[in-house]
Amino acid sequence: MLEQLFVEIYDKFKLNFYKNIFKGFDRQKDPLTVTESFCLEVIYSLNNPTISELSTYLGISQPNTTYKVNELIQKGYVEKKQDPNDRRRVRLCPTEQSACYYSVKNQYINTVIARMRSKFSAEDIHTLEHILRTMSHELMPEVSPAKKNHKN
Repeated sequence: MLEQLFVEIYDKFKLNFYKNIFKGFDRQKDPLTVTESFCLEVIYSLNNPTISELSTYLGISQPNTTYKVNELIQKGYVEKKQDPNDRRRVRLCPTEQSACYYSVKNQYINTVIARMRSKFSAEDIHTLEHILRTMSHELMPEVSPAKKNHKN
């Protein structure tokens, strides 16, 4: 039952996100491809990776990664910025244009959380926060180490 509910909720968040992203594509002059959308999602989630870090995480060649990143740069969704801590490294940073892309995803999350806060007690919300924090920090080691705290 837990597995089924978890998949159901995960699918609903994904479906809402995809529906809204495709709606946004209709209004864009040069919309992202599905692959570019996924690549942008990973860049955002990895918090300003280098091309090498992105390539390693995705398990694809560096030239293929560079090609995908250059498409995102050309469309205005990503820019390269020098790492302030190591001037030899260049970080991939989502632009203001990509912030609009992400606001679509976060709007529904914020809507659902607001509904949860009005329906459940503060204690229930605190328990859920604890469970989610434990899931994120301890139970998902395959993806947790990828998120770094780089600042642009």
